[in-house]
Amino acid sequence: MLQIQKPKLILDNGLRLDGRKPDELRPMKMEIGILKNADGSSLVEVGNTKIIAAVYGPKEMHPRHLALPNRAVLRVRYHMTPFSTDERKNPAPSRREIELSKVIREALEGTILVEQFPRTLIDVFMEVIQADAGTRLASLMAASLAVVDAGIPVKDLIAAVAVGKADGIVVLDLNEPEDMWGEADMPVAMLPSLGQINLIQLNGNMTPEEFRKGMELAKKGIDYIYNLEKETIKNKYAEFKEEA
Repeated sequence: MLQIQKPKLILDNGLRLDGRKPDELRPMKMEIGILKNADGSSLVEVGNTKIIAAVYGPKEMHPRHLALPNRAVLRVRYHMTPFSTDERKNPAPSRREIELSKVIREALEGTILVEQFPRTLIDVFMEVIQADAGTRLASLMAASLAVVDAGIPVKDLIAAVAVGKADGIVVLDLNEPEDMWGEADMPVAMLPSLGQINLIQLNGNMTPEEFRKGMELAKKGIDYIYNLEKETIKNKYAEFKEEA
């Protein structure tokens, strides 16, 4: 049987396979209001990873007996399109997609002021158009932007990035080879203006010193991403102002 050997993730010149330094982010692009039929929507691109998110609601809950008297119900679906990966993916939801839908719902729910919309439903859909590492966090950010685009009040935007370890070096914003072959992967999501972490996971091993360095790198990346998110929203409403 052919065995694939682990590639060298950090080159002799200290750069990564995609030419970045260990503390550099991949190129990012964000847009909101991209779908006319949704109440809120967004597109988030992180490197070659592309996510579209759509929000519907708050709306009446059906069946009504599932409605909660003191808050809105948040229903979240994370889904990878069949053409999002190298090999065609089965369109039916996988265990991983169901698990990530739950992880994203729990992280997103803590940011939305759901108590302002009792007995209603908010639907959030995320479609992974192209997967190239970091789909969970890109989806979470896309969902957060789409919720704001729908006019639903939130405590803060979610900004997120993964840090990890590749060939013994702590790196920011893992690419696909680092995600596959690296020694550690730690997604971190924050509400930056509140200084709160609302998602953190760790796969692999890090020493306490590597963990501290990883958190410093994550904070640096999140500060940049948060400004990009705010600029994306500001630009949309600047367009409305010009049209008026």
